[in-house]
Amino acid sequence: MTLWDFLAQKKSALVKRWFDIAMEPYPSDTAGLLKNEKKQFTNPVGYTISHGLENILDKLIDEKGPDFEGMVPFLEGIVRIRAVQDLRPSQALSFVFHLRNAIREELASEAKEFSAEMATLESRIDAIALISFDIFVKCREKVYELKSNEVKNRTFRLLQMANLVSEGQKEQSD
Repeated sequence: MTLWDFLAQKKSALVKRWFDIAMEPYPSDTAGLLKNEKKQFTNPVGYTISHGLENILDKLIDEKGPDFEGMVPFLEGIVRIRAVQDLRPSQALSFVFHLRNAIREELASEAKEFSAEMATLESRIDAIALISFDIFVKCREKVYELKSNEVKNRTFRLLQMANLVSEGQKEQSD
């Protein structure tokens, strides 16, 4: 049995363990809500994270090799959520590295049997982390751009209300 076969067999336990570890940065009441309700419409954040982790793991352990491009939409879903939350970048992206912990815990007794394949697995997880970092930076840039535009618009509206600027001047400044 290969490591990939073993991980495929243990997939549901791994996803559950990974999800539980990924919820650690959240306050306990929020984490409890995210863990307990997994329906898409009643808990879209919990669903997106849970569904995303499951699909990322599927694409990571594919016997044909990892499908990094196929992971991107699921990584984007999770990373977008975390990019708009009040989390440090290390907290927001730590869920990727926590996959290692979940796998090691699941492999506890069989770790020596799969030691040769673990290096490959860990390099794949590192690649996922780098992809996630790129996504995170793009999301944060977008958040800051939106905030900056909102400040500009508010400032313009205040100046307009004070009759210090006209609508035509806004078009010129844009």
